[in-house]
Amino acid sequence: MKKIDKILIGSLALALSASFSACQKDFLDRKPLTEISELDVWTDPNLTKAFVARIYEEMDHGFAEVMISSLTDESRFIHDYNTSRVLQGNISPDEHGAAWNFADWGKFYRVIRNTNMYLENIEQVPFSDENDRNQLTGEVHFMRGYNYFALLRMYGGVPLITETFDLNDDEAIQAVTRNTYEETVNFIVAECDKAIELTNEETPRGVVNKSAARALKSRVLLYAASDLYNKPGNSNALVGYTSGSQADRWRAAKDAAYDIIETNLYSLYDKSEDPSENYANIFLDKTSEETIFAKLFDKELLGTSHDLYNGPNGYNNWGGNVPLQNMVDVYQMEDGTNFSWSNPTHKAAPYENRDPRFAATILYNGAPWKQRGDNGIGLDPVGVIQTAQYEYWNGSSVEVRWGLDTRNSPIESWNGTFSGYYLRKFMDITLDAQFIRGDQDWIYFRYGEILLNYAEACIELGEEGEAKKYLKMVRERAGMPGSTVDNASGQALEDLYRYERRVELAYEGHRFFDARRWMTAEEDFSKPAQGIIIYGELQPDHETLIYSYTVDNIQDRDFPEKMYFMPIPIGERRKNEQIDQNPHY
Repeated sequence: MKKIDKILIGSLALALSASFSACQKDFLDRKPLTEISELDVWTDPNLTKAFVARIYEEMDHGFAEVMISSLTDESRFIHDYNTSRVLQGNISPDEHGAAWNFADWGKFYRVIRNTNMYLENIEQVPFSDENDRNQLTGEVHFMRGYNYFALLRMYGGVPLITETFDLNDDEAIQAVTRNTYEETVNFIVAECDKAIELTNEETPRGVVNKSAARALKSRVLLYAASDLYNKPGNSNALVGYTSGSQADRWRAAKDAAYDIIETNLYSLYDKSEDPSENYANIFLDKTSEETIFAKLFDKELLGTSHDLYNGPNGYNNWGGNVPLQNMVDVYQMEDGTNFSWSNPTHKAAPYENRDPRFAATILYNGAPWKQRGDNGIGLDPVGVIQTAQYEYWNGSSVEVRWGLDTRNSPIESWNGTFSGYYLRKFMDITLDAQFIRGDQDWIYFRYGEILLNYAEACIELGEEGEAKKYLKMVRERAGMPGSTVDNASGQALEDLYRYERRVELAYEGHRFFDARRWMTAEEDFSKPAQGIIIYGELQPDHETLIYSYTVDNIQDRDFPEKMYFMPIPIGERRKNEQIDQNPHY
């Protein structure tokens, strides 16, 4: 009898212990976990559920050490980990650099193989309630669609494999070819529709339901309607449409987003009078009515190390994915006007009176933060971010100190920011991240994105009045004036929409794909990464500091045309030459 691989066995054991503890003892009395076979899985509903739990476990999420934002103009990963290869446009079929973390062809297909295995065997599982079988099957259709979408957004059209075969079966492997972009999109949409049909509308947190499937469908169709995949005269069906109407595709994207809006099941998070607090708590409040589908973390199990990976070095954290000045400068002033270093008022106090989402997303010099650890509280009893160099009066003369969160920190220096900033978004201010893991949810889909998806489709269809209605909802929740939306039209409205999407969804994994599908990446991602140099000059009263700010280039970057799609891995093409390579590789 064929045995399930050791990784899967271990995951089944973990899933059973975490999710099915009530029945674990009876199962363990019958057979050791190391002897689980495929037959066992399909004869025991609890093992089948554990098998699906493993598929959930393998879903990528944004709390990895290297965030996808650090392959964009949002942030820089200070430890590199081969991110620079991607940022300088040097990837190739045999070297994806850090992009491989998000384009792992083999990993996605391994998960897809497990979904296929489930769908081939589910009918023989003796469920006592058919609703359980339908719900679980709907979840698996969603997962298969999600993993194909993860491939699609990186590579374009990919081979659509819907049955299991032995990975050593050379004949089967040689028969595999890439499906077109259109065929891949249609397949994912069909998987979403099947999930919508089979799942319940109400499920426990973190379990796929109809709205999660609708949200995936909305994102897929939004991407599919975008310019990158609808180039006039395109003759390569693997990387875009070669026929049909782009307007029809925008209508499909609009309808898919509205399918969620009209359920009235979700709303924008708005529990506080402080819009910055509202925005921060979207990602911390597990009762958020904005969350559609999320990955859950438990401190008692694995938890998440997001705060440790990205917190300031002066708090004994690792620095990690530090926001760039490129992103900081994007945030508007609170009156809706653009920030400018040429404006003397802005330059004198660049972090004041900004879009409220700024303070909830970025830790900047002087930002209030948590209490320092034992090795820092004596130097900073208040708990504010220090990324500047500044003068102080020692009683007889002026001396110069480096802030506790700089690369010259007296606490830790190896993990200081290059840019002058740290990430605030997703962070739990109550957590001592040096020692304790977090339990924040990673939100895959939220209502704010759906409203933006709908507004974008309306703008592209020329339905500006409808677009403004939903764009204002997102902007006004953030404490920004809706009048700027009312007064915009044409290109100005599109620019304002793209501003809202970039700021509202910052660091959530969207920018990498949005700049590509809008075909602005060649310009946006070829600009040098920038940081800030801050110096505090002591005034004659020996107490007051006046800060000066100098924008500094900290990393050269380049985005050649080939980078709009990832190259098919050379290993896959060595196994099967029928898999065509993407353009320019």
